Amino acid sequence: MDFQTRIEQVTPENIAEHPQVICFINSKSEFYRSKVDWLLEQFKNGLTIQMLYVEGVKRAVGFIEYVPGEYCWRRVDAAGYLFIHCLWTNGKKYQHQGLGHALLKEVEQKAEGEGKLGIAVMTSDKAFMADRNIFERNGYDVVAELGSEQLLVKKTALGPPPKFNEPVQPIESYKGLTMFYSKQCPWVSRFLEEVKPVLKENNLTPEIIELKKPADAQRAPSAYGVFALIYNGKMLADRYISTTRFKNILKKEIL
Repeated sequence: MDFQTRIEQVTPENIAEHPQVICFINSKSEFYRSKVDWLLEQFKNGLTIQMLYVEGVKRAVGFIEYVPGEYCWRRVDAAGYLFIHCLWTNGKKYQHQGLGHALLKEVEQKAEGEGKLGIAVMTSDKAFMADRNIFERNGYDVVAELGSEQLLVKKTALGPPPKFNEPVQPIESYKGLTMFYSKQCPWVSRFLEEVKPVLKENNLTPEIIELKKPADAQRAPSAYGVFALIYNGKMLADRYISTTRFKNILKKEIL
């Protein structure tokens, strides 16, 4: 790494100084404000976001979001661990420069300092989540797999490993069109608003269920936790989709 970096922690007081933390949503959008409100509430549960900057560059080149496992927003049981929701680094100019390693070291030091069992993270072969490679290169081991998702851990003390939870009820039990969502993802919130005309045009009245607290996400239909689209017991999407993608799903699976 031939440049100087610094890590800054996002707080309720300085969140406006780090707009990239709101998942690249325009700061004038109502969904930006919704995510800020969500973060302010989750800070009370120990959620931590650290932004990585290169000296002389205004925009962050990476960030990590993590929380005590008891308050994670994935369908896992990670009590006693710190749980990483998201790890992002610039994939072009600063790739292969150790940025992800630097961010992971911050979490690992905190886990050791707080006497946690270790650090847990869910990775995926699908979009919107880091894949397992960066974690495995940094000493994390896969302890469970569920479809295209993996649960990894780096232990700092003896204790039971994290695990995937069962959903609150079987997917097959849902009738009609059902949407689960959480305000953790502003893109999901935006999708629910943008899709309303499509639903009206096709005379669809889905049951829309908001996951309002970590415990809801920990027993959600999808392992990703914060979004699910189900039709007559079949999972049609388990993470954010665009309105165009939703229309294609309607044509193939419902209409």
